[in-house]
Amino acid sequence: MSEKESVIIPKFDGDYEHWAMLMENLIRSKEWWDIVETGVPQVERGVILTGPQRTELAEKTVKDHKVKNYLFASIDKTILKTILQKETSKDLWESMKRKYQGNDRVQSAQLQRLRRSFEVLEMKLGETITGYFSRVMEVTNTMRNLGEDMPDSKVVEKILRTLVEKFTYVVCAIEESNNIKDLTVDGLQSSLMVHEQNLRRHDVEERVLKVEGQWRQDGGRGRGGSPSRGRGRGGYQGRGRGFVSRDTVECFKCHKLGHYKSECPSWGKEANYAEIEEDLLLMAHVEQINEEEKHVWFLDSGCSNHMCGAKEWFIELDYGYKQNVKLGDDRKMAVEGKGKLRLEIDGRAQVISDVYFVPGLKNNLFSVGQLQQKGLRFIIEDDVCEVWHKVERRMVMHSTMTKNRMFVILASVRKAREIEEERCLQVAEKTDNLWHKRFGHLNHKGLRSLADKKMVNGLPKFTHEEEIAVCEICLKGKQIRESIPRESLWKSTQVLQLVHTDICGPINPTSESGKRYILNFIDDFSRKCWTYLLSEKSETFQFFKEFQAETERESGQKLICLRSDRGGEYNSREFEEHCKEFGIKRQLTAAYTPQQNGVAERKNRSVMNMTRCMLMEMSVPRKFWPEAVQYAVYVLNRSPSKALNDITPEEMWSNWKPSVEHLKIFGSLAYALVPYQRRIKLDEKSIKCVMFGVSKESKAYRLYEPDTGKILISRDVHFDESRGWEWEDKLLEQELVWDDSESKPAEEAVPETNHNEQQVPEGIEEEAIEEETHQQPPPVETRVGRQRQHPVWMKDYVTGNAKILITEEEDEILALFIGPDDPEYFEDAVELDVWKKAMEAEITSIEENNTWELMELPEGAKVIGLKWIFKTKFNEKGEVDKFKARLVAKGYHQRYGVDFYEVFAPVAKWDTIRLILALAAEKEWKIFQLDVKSAFLQGDLEEDVFVEQPKGFEVEDESSKVYKLKKALYGLKQAPRAWYSRIEGYFEKEGFQKCYCEHTLFVKKEGSDILIVSLYVDDLIYTGSSMTMTENFKRLMMEEFSMTDLGMMKYFLGVEVIQDERGIFINQKKYAAEIIKKYGMEECNSVKNPIVPGQKLTKAGAGEAVDPTEFKQLIGSLRYLTTTRPDLIYSVNLASRYMESPNEQHMSRELKDSEYNTSMEKKQI
Repeated sequence: MSEKESVIIPKFDGDYEHWAMLMENLIRSKEWWDIVETGVPQVERGVILTGPQRTELAEKTVKDHKVKNYLFASIDKTILKTILQKETSKDLWESMKRKYQGNDRVQSAQLQRLRRSFEVLEMKLGETITGYFSRVMEVTNTMRNLGEDMPDSKVVEKILRTLVEKFTYVVCAIEESNNIKDLTVDGLQSSLMVHEQNLRRHDVEERVLKVEGQWRQDGGRGRGGSPSRGRGRGGYQGRGRGFVSRDTVECFKCHKLGHYKSECPSWGKEANYAEIEEDLLLMAHVEQINEEEKHVWFLDSGCSNHMCGAKEWFIELDYGYKQNVKLGDDRKMAVEGKGKLRLEIDGRAQVISDVYFVPGLKNNLFSVGQLQQKGLRFIIEDDVCEVWHKVERRMVMHSTMTKNRMFVILASVRKAREIEEERCLQVAEKTDNLWHKRFGHLNHKGLRSLADKKMVNGLPKFTHEEEIAVCEICLKGKQIRESIPRESLWKSTQVLQLVHTDICGPINPTSESGKRYILNFIDDFSRKCWTYLLSEKSETFQFFKEFQAETERESGQKLICLRSDRGGEYNSREFEEHCKEFGIKRQLTAAYTPQQNGVAERKNRSVMNMTRCMLMEMSVPRKFWPEAVQYAVYVLNRSPSKALNDITPEEMWSNWKPSVEHLKIFGSLAYALVPYQRRIKLDEKSIKCVMFGVSKESKAYRLYEPDTGKILISRDVHFDESRGWEWEDKLLEQELVWDDSESKPAEEAVPETNHNEQQVPEGIEEEAIEEETHQQPPPVETRVGRQRQHPVWMKDYVTGNAKILITEEEDEILALFIGPDDPEYFEDAVELDVWKKAMEAEITSIEENNTWELMELPEGAKVIGLKWIFKTKFNEKGEVDKFKARLVAKGYHQRYGVDFYEVFAPVAKWDTIRLILALAAEKEWKIFQLDVKSAFLQGDLEEDVFVEQPKGFEVEDESSKVYKLKKALYGLKQAPRAWYSRIEGYFEKEGFQKCYCEHTLFVKKEGSDILIVSLYVDDLIYTGSSMTMTENFKRLMMEEFSMTDLGMMKYFLGVEVIQDERGIFINQKKYAAEIIKKYGMEECNSVKNPIVPGQKLTKAGAGEAVDPTEFKQLIGSLRYLTTTRPDLIYSVNLASRYMESPNEQHMSRELKDSEYNTSMEKKQI
């Protein structure tokens, strides 16, 4: 064989058995295996070799070097570092074998686990023969590699014994016609695959015959004597199709003539009945559960509709709906109504609509088909069913399969909120300030101009003597620099003579429906604006065609000219061909000159300013910005414009004066009348909603019902414009960020510091600005956001153009990881040496771990941004332990199914930690702690993920390249899962057994000694009966992973642990002191009892209502304190009953817990 021949060297990927087999075969093919087995003979000192002996020794030495070269090339750098001291290929091979295959004791433990796995193997319903054989042979071959005697006869017997029921007659035929001891696994698989194909063909033929036979029997679409319904006439024959005798029909179940398989008498009462017109299929069969388990729901794919038997659970129930359902045993049950339930599933409130009320139904059912129609997706894998929301990409519910192969959902009933009594609200006096809010914070000058010049109907006249107060919302939402006005050089003379257009976005946060961009069209003559919401820029052409068709039909004019920037969404081939076909002239702005499309640019800003103000006015969550944008455009079309002479854009376009009498404050409370058809006598007559604008299709308001998440269209509405909805998650909302630079890939965004920028004057919302090309100074290369100078210490690095946006939304999300005194921004951190060293240490750790490789971004791939996070670590005394800089990926930009798949990773429960502490105290063991350095960097990635170069550490002359991740980074959604999979595999290789009910607890036994390890992300605690085992464990862990030895356990998850000769003590002194300080209780008098004797708490309570969020935070803080303070459990849980609507009595009661905490602050258990 030629030495120059190309050789593919198998890479070691953690599967030692597979790698060893491939590598041994490669070395044997080179005829070098004897070197691995016997090694290179060592020549003792003083021994003189003969000429042939020296030649033989030299040849063996060369072979040994060649084998070592192959081994080095196949082993990863991180693994190779641990075995570099091995001098010969034999030493290398044996080292790998000991490390990854283990010694005899480890192999024995692995065989025990594999034998157990082999015994419980059985074929699953729906599994193919090929799939089942693959599972069986994977276990079998692994056992064989570990030395287990596994003849084919044993495997054949196992497979025949565990096939599903449909292969029973095949198994009998094989056993009768073959000698099982002589039958090979391959021969059995071939035979079974033939029978499997026959079964599939029979099933297909049966379905075809069944459909055809029923068609002929029922007479097609005939009406006559047939029980089926149709449009034909006459008996069974319908339209020419005659009756076919069943005498020749064969049943594929009992193989008798005269009936079909679905009608076979042998099915008995276990038959699945097809759905008929008057009856609905309920389910084939479920096991009966105890009556008291009313909170158990079954996921059922055979159920046509959600069903519940508990009337008191419904928050809405329409008794007028009547129906029948048929059970699997042919019993019928009556449906007495249909309505809504509010359930709490996995800690999240869910409103389930269109649920049948079936009195007497023992088992509550979720219909899989109905959930799928609601936009949910089901993932069933490894006996776990997960239900995901397709649009929001979040898991709604999940269930583990029970022993009887059912998926059960545990849900608790959540009582409906008490709907306030219907009351007629008197609209407040129509003052200047009220109409200022109704017009989305339109400036007072423009508002009074509307009234004084009677530009609209329904607007009251304002007194000019009334003092105009400073509006804080306007300052926050619209404040700008003073304007530098310019005169317009040209103005259109008819509608659609010139239309301006631009895209605004992407807008963060993305709306619930996935919208990210705003597409505006502004008619130059009337200045009326049309707005469309886009998920992607590629939708621009589609909405342009809709706009063209709508406006041309409405005005009777043809679109003549379209002005836009040079964005790719406007310059596609189909866009240009469409404009040529309809004779539409194109005007494109010059590069870096957005002022030429000033009308569209200014409209974008006006819309966003008004949107921001309307959301802030009533604290509406930012995710509803699309509703606010639509209403803002509606209001702006009825507002004055400096480009027009005392007329609104709507009147200029349509020639009729609009009325604004119906305008209300966006986000204010609205009480909509419930139609009498949807309520009974004593039902409440109104439902509380939120005002989200006016309907385009109807002369009615557009309302949002927060409890159900539905949009209502109603004209019978009373408003309370002094109040808004109390959004539970308003404190967690992101900043509303819109980036207009992304919509112009061929030009840079104009910075707010540019002195040539035209600003909107406070007195008017929009004005005509420069329309034709003027000489402009060179564009300033910048980005939207903070202008920063690079620190001196970065002079040796090339930082690039820095075009990646650092938005406020990203800062807020990542601020969850940042302490109050830690720097938030990279520029602040680099001013201190401690943070510079921390960042350098993080980069060093990443590179030493071989986490990434620099390369060009592949076409079509998506790059994910990086962010520096700075965190000061404290010890058990609250003193600074170290400064940690963490490079975090912006994982919230990842897409499920593209950038990641599995994300679940378990963490240790406090019950487990307490159990380990108690066991160690009782056995007088010592507990030790290890900290994994950059734990998430240890996990291997299965997906291709590309990230930008970290700020301050860009590679010179290669700033355009990106890093492809080999291993996970913090912030990636799959990072916890990747790390857990890595360390779980290591523990199993080292002979640890994982606890089946606590997946972060691992136990290893050696004779009478035991070692216990618990994992909490990157913190490990371990204890055991043998110091030798614990020392060996620590040594091996530090060889395998980059770890910090923290010694004896002292501080873990905010709990101080003291181990001395008296025993083990735990406390939360530091956390307790933080609670006392947070709620201003440092100077309070201490009490000896957390409960006031004789005091009884009630839901009504006493005193005024308090902030529910603050009360929940206090409850949560005290509840975590109960980890080491069991004396607080009763009082905290008692008060937690009233978290939904707390008052001063409840808050006072919990503050008393804090007073008690003051007196007991230094106690420990």
